[in-house]
Amino acid sequence: MSHIHLDGVGHSYAGTIYALEKANIRFEDGKTYALLGPSGCGKTTMLNVISGLLYPSDGRVLLGDTDVTRVPTAKRNIAQVFQFPVVYQSKSVFGNLAFPLVCRNWEQGKIKFRVGNIAELLGLSAKLGQSARRLTADEKQLISLGRGLVRDDVAALLMDEPLTVIDPQMKFELRRKIKSANSQTRQTVVYVTHDQNEAMTFADEVLVMKAGRVVQRGTPEDLFENPADTYVGNFIGSPGMNFLDAEPVTGGIAVAGTKVLGTTEFKHAGKVQLGIRPEYVSFARNRKSGIAAQLTHISDLGNVRIVDLALGKNRIKMKVRRGEPIPSSGDVRIDLPAAKLRVFVDGVSA
Repeated sequence: MSHIHLDGVGHSYAGTIYALEKANIRFEDGKTYALLGPSGCGKTTMLNVISGLLYPSDGRVLLGDTDVTRVPTAKRNIAQVFQFPVVYQSKSVFGNLAFPLVCRNWEQGKIKFRVGNIAELLGLSAKLGQSARRLTADEKQLISLGRGLVRDDVAALLMDEPLTVIDPQMKFELRRKIKSANSQTRQTVVYVTHDQNEAMTFADEVLVMKAGRVVQRGTPEDLFENPADTYVGNFIGSPGMNFLDAEPVTGGIAVAGTKVLGTTEFKHAGKVQLGIRPEYVSFARNRKSGIAAQLTHISDLGNVRIVDLALGKNRIKMKVRRGEPIPSSGDVRIDLPAAKLRVFVDGVSA
């Protein structure tokens, strides 16, 4: 294991436009990280710079205290799992898992013991003698992962959207196996994905990226509860955070003419919005409390229903659990708990 430090690292493919803006980023020993963002945001570029598949235009890459900026991939002791599983079709499952150790001249007894341990972690013990050609896509991806885990000299394990080709029903189980295996090997893991569910359920810390920059990093709870800007608030969560146009009034902030947040210190200039998660919006307990709104649409997702509401010119979504009543009338009253409201000025958390 080793920490990874990107010291002023940036990368440009064209010489002027940076796919990865210069930044200082540190990944600590033994933790799991997710690089999360849409296609083209720079997450795979960052991963390839760490692995050595790309040499950065600017800055240094440090593994531990060693500068590896110009060190080739093969000498970085980095294991990488790609989007499409790579297996040796002519070898057995055992042969695939053992291959990195054979290349390092391990003794046969030590290889057998190590491969057996990793196969057990990944649920592949019963398939060790089977040809890799007969495996399913998720099993092949487990082998790709296993080849990284089986080595004891790996500084970090890098994973580039490894579940893209996996059947949706298998993704949850495969994430569980990957996380369980890493909890025992405690390698430093950097995991690239555009899927927030993968990032939030897998990583200790998530780095949300946009246009070559990390716009916010933190635990899944941090990102959900306290997004740094409207981009993160909208990107994290399903549906994303609601943003309501608001205006400062005496002693607080109002939405559609109703004061919803009390504060005497708000002095910011710019476009003011209040953010609140659909999970925290609820129907008022009686017709005399809450804020007047109009119910416009209900989407039934099985376990929850997404209720669309109009609040003046604002549109807001609410999550309602299965079994909870929903008024049949178009005119309703809703609660926006002050503790869950977040203030944004010109798109940035205030």
